[in-house]
Amino acid sequence: MLCAEEPALTNGMLLLSYPLHAPGRPDQLRIQHLPKLVVPALFVHGTRDPFGSIEEMQAALKLIPARTSLLPILGEGHDLGFKGKKRRDDLPAKIVAEFRRILEI
Repeated sequence: MLCAEEPALTNGMLLLSYPLHAPGRPDQLRIQHLPKLVVPALFVHGTRDPFGSIEEMQAALKLIPARTSLLPILGEGHDLGFKGKKRRDDLPAKIVAEFRRILEI
């Protein structure tokens, strides 16, 4: 929300598992500030995240007037696979590459 009010603070945003709504509460979306975002943003989101589905994230990103990208992480929940037995060693490099692309650097 701060970046929506103070866009000069950053050149871009990286959002990992953005909580679009509380689990089981898709009627209580946290999207009020999204139309005010004017910096490029990368959203990294698990396809099994209870805080918002990929479809809900895609709809929310349409509210943002700036350049956006959604990097879905297949089969992962809110922790994006950084916890637990199956480590996602390839994920940090994927995220950095996509963030650089969205920032055009």
